[in-house]
Amino acid sequence: MTVAPGGALLVVGDVVTDVVARHRGPLAAGTDTAASIRRLPGGAGANVACWAAHGGCGDVRLLGRVGTDAAEWHERELAACGVRPLLVVDAAAPTGTVICLVDTGAAAERTFLTDSGASLRIGPDDWSDTLLDGVGRLHLSGYLLFSEPGRALVAVALASARARGVPVSLDPASAGFLAELGVGRFLGLVEGVDVLLPSRDEACLLTGLPDAADAAAKLSRHVPLVIAKQGADGALVARSGAVSARVAAVAASPRDSTGAGDAFTGAFLAALLTGTEPEEAAAAGCRAGARAVERVGGRPPWASGRRPADG
Repeated sequence: MTVAPGGALLVVGDVVTDVVARHRGPLAAGTDTAASIRRLPGGAGANVACWAAHGGCGDVRLLGRVGTDAAEWHERELAACGVRPLLVVDAAAPTGTVICLVDTGAAAERTFLTDSGASLRIGPDDWSDTLLDGVGRLHLSGYLLFSEPGRALVAVALASARARGVPVSLDPASAGFLAELGVGRFLGLVEGVDVLLPSRDEACLLTGLPDAADAAAKLSRHVPLVIAKQGADGALVARSGAVSARVAAVAASPRDSTGAGDAFTGAFLAALLTGTEPEEAAAAGCRAGARAVERVGGRPPWASGRRPADG
């Protein structure tokens, strides 16, 4: 299906509060480890939306679920990045929280401790077909697949998008959660998605192949377009069972790799919506990923140039 460029980007996914703890060297078990700690807005879905707006998409909308504890703060932070928040406020569950442990060594590797909170409760009752009014592309966060209500929402949203001819992309989101879900189940749930954006680890996990290029090629027999994100090794573009392009990474001085994949996805989708070819859109994604790792947290600079007050 050929879809005319333009229209809004609707992202459906998680909105969480990140507590980023940057430390140097291994954690000292049973005692103190010095760290620089910040509370920041996050969530893979929310980050993608913000980076898409930062990448030039003029109409980005985000459907997510948050608790009453931080709803207003997250709405302000999203709006400051140029995103139109469509947040469902859950009175029964708190906003999800992720503890991001970031080693400040050369690779800025991070480990997540995740309490998904209200994000796990987003479901089909939060969906309306009118959400697709004016939308040129729907993007689904893979975190939706890790709860029963989220999986039901994915099915409803995919059916609605297919009925309207709206293309759909999905980012698998987490190799750890993906392993728990199961490869066969995942591939069944994403039937109908036209763009898949896995990381190298996710692509290899989904295919059982050790080489990222072989994995991306194999996945492109299930999904028409696969963009495999490889961090410092750039990205692979695969279609119809073969890798069609290898996109070079952009040099960066990493401080925090949190959200780098989300930055890639957001910038890629923003470019794709303008009619840019996937190879060029992947290059835009690599540039955004490089900028992301040089920042603390998973979001781009605020559209207003200043950060809203903490809530």
